[in-house]
Amino acid sequence: MSKRVAVMSIIVENNDTVEKLNSVLHEASDYIIGRMGIPYREKNVSVISVVIDAPQDLISALSGRIGNLDGVTVKTAYSNVSSDE
Repeated sequence: MSKRVAVMSIIVENNDTVEKLNSVLHEASDYIIGRMGIPYREKNVSVISVVIDAPQDLISALSGRIGNLDGVTVKTAYSNVSSDE
């Protein structure tokens, strides 16, 4: 199955959703290369970047699950880097 490298940009506007978001990300932890979160306290939002190397359908499904969380926005950018594993 072909894997791709992608970065997911996540904006959290509802702090009550953070626990659910962390749970969803934990389920994909085998594929996550790195994660950086920045709380923007003045605006009461958090910005999270997640770099992932996974099959494209898994990345799409993960992005969909995250985007369905209340108060969470996600956009995914795919690189042209892929591998067959």
